[in-house]
Amino acid sequence: MKYLIVILFVAAVTSIIIGYTVTLGYSQKLIGAGVIGIFFIVFPLFSYYRWKGKDLKDYMLTKENLDKMRNHKQNHKV
Repeated sequence: MKYLIVILFVAAVTSIIIGYTVTLGYSQKLIGAGVIGIFFIVFPLFSYYRWKGKDLKDYMLTKENLDKMRNHKQNHKV
């Protein structure tokens, strides 16, 4: 999965760079395809890959997590 994400990212960035540097009749389509590839394909795959197996509740600011942070801060004062 990691290598697929890297390959798709490199392909999208290459498409954007070619679209800017080469003056073809379809350069705007190359730029658009690269941007769409990054935002609708690469970023969701990357997000899924990084968040797979993690609990979202650990990262939310709930009352329990705020109390844990306060207790941790009080216990580790220098």
